[in-house]
Amino acid sequence: MSTAPWTSADKDQWFKAQTIKRSYEREVVRKIEALSGQYVVESYGVLSIDPKKYPLFLVSSKNWDANKKTVLITGGVHGYETSGVHGALAFMKNEAHPYEEIFNFVCAPCVSPWAYETINRWNPHALDPNRNFVPGSPAEECVSLLRALEPYQSSILAHFDLHETTDTDNTVFRPALEARDAKPQPFSPIPDGFYTVGDSDHPLPEFEKAIIDSVRKVTHIAPADEQGCIIGEPIAQEGVIHYPLKRLSLCAGLSNAPFTTTTEVYPDSPRVNDQICIDAQVAAVRGGLDYLKSKGILSAGR
Repeated sequence: MSTAPWTSADKDQWFKAQTIKRSYEREVVRKIEALSGQYVVESYGVLSIDPKKYPLFLVSSKNWDANKKTVLITGGVHGYETSGVHGALAFMKNEAHPYEEIFNFVCAPCVSPWAYETINRWNPHALDPNRNFVPGSPAEECVSLLRALEPYQSSILAHFDLHETTDTDNTVFRPALEARDAKPQPFSPIPDGFYTVGDSDHPLPEFEKAIIDSVRKVTHIAPADEQGCIIGEPIAQEGVIHYPLKRLSLCAGLSNAPFTTTTEVYPDSPRVNDQICIDAQVAAVRGGLDYLKSKGILSAGR
């Protein structure tokens, strides 16, 4: 671990060590553009590191109804969390249409395209976007998305932020965070299975259970460790932990949506493959929406 936090020169050195490992244009942009027949597809900005290569996209309902509440889906806040991106796209392509009778949809499938290509948690400036969803954020990924969502903020009923927890969280990204900040980071074992992160300030046990029960049909749910925790946090119920979403400036706290969740798929489990991980993300959204439908929760009041 470094004895002092990284300087600008250290961050630049880190950036220069990153390499392109996959194609945002081929793997993501083409899938987004293919949705233009079903939805409104629009660019809400670009990344300054390469504006032509990294456009940012929103996918939204064509037949927008101001009398309906809005469901927000975000993926790829951490670019290396692959099923978050492709789960968001798969839900919009294959599952969203029947729900449009009740809801409007807005989806940002890949918030951090440079990080997608370099398989990174951080953006090019060694910032974690998922700790920077605040006004005036130093992360342009966050600033661009917050600005793009301003017209929808008052109508957002539910927000599904699709993530993964990978082995590299401990082998790569935790050590990098320790080095960058010159501060020890607590170690927690990576849980084998799916879990969700709800809002500790507004827990939603029935909503969270509905998500877990839906995902259970697709893949296994992460057990608690010997201390009754998942990633160092005590479980609220099977497969559910809580964070203070707004106080940590997390993506799932960017709105005042009364129903929010951060999904966490474990892609390194020997019990899953890429398609199962994508299907788990889709099942999580579907489970949450089915709960809202079954309870008649179609307004934004808590």
